[in-house]
Amino acid sequence: MRRMEFKMERPGLLAAGQKITVTEGLLPSNYYYTIDPSLAMSVNIPFRNRLQSRDGVVVDVVENDRGFYVTAEFDEPDIEE
Repeated sequence: MRRMEFKMERPGLLAAGQKITVTEGLLPSNYYYTIDPSLAMSVNIPFRNRLQSRDGVVVDVVENDRGFYVTAEFDEPDIEE
């Protein structure tokens, strides 16, 4: 299972166990992913690490001093760094 982290701006938008769909965005040298409908956004992902799945499940939502972070799991192999 592949896990990705997303930044969420407000609390309560997502909860653990919730099914999600992501939309892929394209930059000149990276992809980025948004949990629909614009609930949270991923960091920039290099082309070689493109996400193949569009459906996932929220496994954790954490608040720290920088904001709210959502960890989601997708049914595909984890990437090798």
